Amino acid sequence: MRSTVFLAMTLATLTAKEPKIQYPDSKPGDTIDLLHGIHVPDPYRWLEDLNSEDTSKWVKAQNTVTESYLTKIPGRGPLEKHLTKLWNVERFGVPFLEGGRYFFTKNDGLQNQSVLYSTTSLESKPTVLLDPNTFSADGTVALSDYEVSPDGKQIAYSTSASGSDWIEWKVREIETGNDLPDHLLWSKFSGASWSKDGKGFYYGRFPTPKKGQKMTAQNIHKKIYHHTLGTSQDQDRLVYERPEHPKQGLYAWVSEDGNYLLIQVSRGTDTKNGLFYKDLSKPDSEVVELLPNFDASYDFVSSLGSTFLIRTDLGAPKQKVISIELNKPEPSNWKTIIPESPETLRSVSHIGGILIANYLKDARTEIRRFGLDGTQLPPVKLPGLGTASGFGGKSGQNETFFYFTSFTTPGAVYRYDVKSNTPVLFKSPKTQFRPKNYQSKQIFATSKDGTKVPMFVVHKKGLKLDGNNPTLLYAYGGFNISLRPSYSPATIAWLDMGGVYVMANLRGGGEYGEDWHEAGMKLKKQNVFDDFIACAEHLIAKNYTSSSKLAIAGGSNGGLLVGACMVQRPELYGACLPAVGVMDMLRFHKFTIGWAWQAEYGKPDDASDFKNLLRYSPYHNLKPTNYPATMVITSDHDDRVVPSHSFKFAAALQAAQKGTAPSLIRIESKAGHGAGTPTSKRIEAIVDKYSFLSKTLGFEIKL
Repeated sequence: MRSTVFLAMTLATLTAKEPKIQYPDSKPGDTIDLLHGIHVPDPYRWLEDLNSEDTSKWVKAQNTVTESYLTKIPGRGPLEKHLTKLWNVERFGVPFLEGGRYFFTKNDGLQNQSVLYSTTSLESKPTVLLDPNTFSADGTVALSDYEVSPDGKQIAYSTSASGSDWIEWKVREIETGNDLPDHLLWSKFSGASWSKDGKGFYYGRFPTPKKGQKMTAQNIHKKIYHHTLGTSQDQDRLVYERPEHPKQGLYAWVSEDGNYLLIQVSRGTDTKNGLFYKDLSKPDSEVVELLPNFDASYDFVSSLGSTFLIRTDLGAPKQKVISIELNKPEPSNWKTIIPESPETLRSVSHIGGILIANYLKDARTEIRRFGLDGTQLPPVKLPGLGTASGFGGKSGQNETFFYFTSFTTPGAVYRYDVKSNTPVLFKSPKTQFRPKNYQSKQIFATSKDGTKVPMFVVHKKGLKLDGNNPTLLYAYGGFNISLRPSYSPATIAWLDMGGVYVMANLRGGGEYGEDWHEAGMKLKKQNVFDDFIACAEHLIAKNYTSSSKLAIAGGSNGGLLVGACMVQRPELYGACLPAVGVMDMLRFHKFTIGWAWQAEYGKPDDASDFKNLLRYSPYHNLKPTNYPATMVITSDHDDRVVPSHSFKFAAALQAAQKGTAPSLIRIESKAGHGAGTPTSKRIEAIVDKYSFLSKTLGFEIKL
């Protein structure tokens, strides 16, 4: 390992002599749109054509510039070695029982994709059922989803290539490990749910996109089909569609008893949804629109004969559980089973004859238990303060499993006995990580309007509050998504570099219920940016860090967050890492599933929403000034937030940058929005990000 003195000298030399970066010519065009009476320039519209030769050349040239910059940064070798060591730990997924067999995933450590195993007994040696590492030579084809038939004889599984949201369904015999001829295409945002007889399954799919539009065309006209084993896809039976509502999402699954097909109907990403059902016990029964008003969120929990248990936020922003008798479905007959609590109810499962409810208290998990009549039972005692997930299974099973983790607790799997209310450690990673060397705590910043915003702060013990600590502030702030404490090798590597890691729980998320979510959406989106800015200012005021040592990061909606905040307050940060972000708020609805986000952001075609979107759209608000060091991050196969968002933003940023700080874009090949990314690519990406931060924030990589 190079000496600290040598590293410091090398870093100083590079900083002093480094020439100004020569960016590729992005050739601004003269496209100007007249929108609601306002002329809006869009000089980099040509970068929306992902199939053009000009875009391909631009991507290659940008990656060449970025690679040249990153590879010269000292300390990358030791960082990659340290990350690889942290990652090289056996990891287990949460087991589940179906058809008399247990199923779980395991990663030996550095496998690009986790492997699905099956066994008839947890004490027996498991067998490999699906190994995604054999699907492709480079690990870029991932196992997306899977569902075991009720008799445990077959498994329907889907794969995605290069990180795309498009999935292909196949069926494998569990006993032999052989694939059946069944092969289904053009499915997206869908699981598979077997019919009670195990002869087929329900799934959702879209029309076949036109040639050349697979990665960009709008995803509309989704339909629910039933596939019978041994038949071709063109013979699949259409079960349900809503042709008069082409932009409504349909998600279908079969109830545990096999008697009902539940159909959840969504309007974009709006949390308010419809819930319909079809009685499968009656041939040719019609779909019943049980909850058709889209006046609240309705999540099916379980069926007790002809009674449905539903989790909802109707009149209860932090959620409650109600029962609806199908023979008397009028709201006046509904009964409250679990009333609303001061804490946010995030999920409920029906296991072993009781209801197990997962709550969030200041973004930390609490697990409570209830009888089917709502009687409160003793809670589940968790191993500590952190995040618990799982508790799946069947209503008649007495055992289930859950996963527990925190920032300083490597994820472990626990086996839980329902009757005795006893969790027992089942699998834990054998790691050299020492939790006692680190500490985490929760602090609160005060936003512009006085709202208290929580943050988790994690660092090595003995941290000096001298304002000189490199700090990485991460957040999301949208779509009712809750950020919760979890262990990550990437986070630990940052702490080992001497950094402080901060995760903020902004408005727009779901940490404090639907009111918290709605306070950060549509016309109130600026609250999210104000929250993030307040968190940054608080960290500086409390001497955790300083502007020159502070980096902000986020992905997807979090990429929008970083882009908007760096445009609004460029002097507040030393570095910015917007990843796969929604950067053009006037055209996001024109590609793939982007139309669905109008429920969260507002409609660019509506005059009042348009003005609000234009006010904060990162791409449209760049102007000539000194921007902080920035590395935009995207992938060439991202068909959720299409990469043209990042392409256009990076081109505009390079043109607007008046300072000397780098304005780079890193474009990953054969990768998508994040899901299914191979381990090797994850490590490479983190090495690049942390190297970039070490140089731009001015600290050495010492490991």
